[in-house]
Amino acid sequence: MKLSVLMPVYNEKRWLDKIVALVMGQDVPGISDREIIMVDDASSDGTAEIVKELGLKYPGKVKTFFHSKNQGKGAAVRTAIENITGEVCIIQDADLEYSPSDYPNLLAPILDGRADCVYGSRFVGSEPKRVFFFWHYVGNRAITFLSNMFTNLNLSDMETGYKAFRCEVLKTITITSNRFGIEPEITSKIAKKKYRIYEVGISYQGRTYEEGKKITWIDGMKAIWTIIRFH
Repeated sequence: MKLSVLMPVYNEKRWLDKIVALVMGQDVPGISDREIIMVDDASSDGTAEIVKELGLKYPGKVKTFFHSKNQGKGAAVRTAIENITGEVCIIQDADLEYSPSDYPNLLAPILDGRADCVYGSRFVGSEPKRVFFFWHYVGNRAITFLSNMFTNLNLSDMETGYKAFRCEVLKTITITSNRFGIEPEITSKIAKKKYRIYEVGISYQGRTYEEGKKITWIDGMKAIWTIIRFH
């Protein structure tokens, strides 16, 4: 089975070589082929040049696409979805907050036929996790609680950046959010379609803003509006 890794990229030149090497080297039982669909969202720090180099380094395995202007994570994922050729897929941020070592656990419920979607939770399981910012934690919990109210799900981490799917599932969803609203939008839409959703614990190496973290309280407010909008 072929795995498509959807990788939105924006100003991540420090991490790209390592994250791509980790993704390409991670063994996953049941996966015989893989591709990384890397979408540079108009980076301004030299990231685009590294993306091009990685496409040449892994011909046919790393597929590269470039936005002419910055639009946001949702827009980059939308471009990636349009170009997937695998049967299963996972959204992989280009930094090192989420580790490809979790792929086997994330993909197992899909590969064995139990799940259509799997969420990697930062709040359950025994895997190591860097300590959260307190107010990020509170905000995440509140947004997840609100999302669960509207979707009737019992997720512990709706906002997780690690979401895996049967590729056909993503192809049935029209994503309109350009930024981080992609998380509650996808959740709302797959809940409405009654897809089988699983959740597994993952490790997490969160970043500080000095290290390149991009999400802010403004995105949290937009997530609340997105939850209400797509109810």
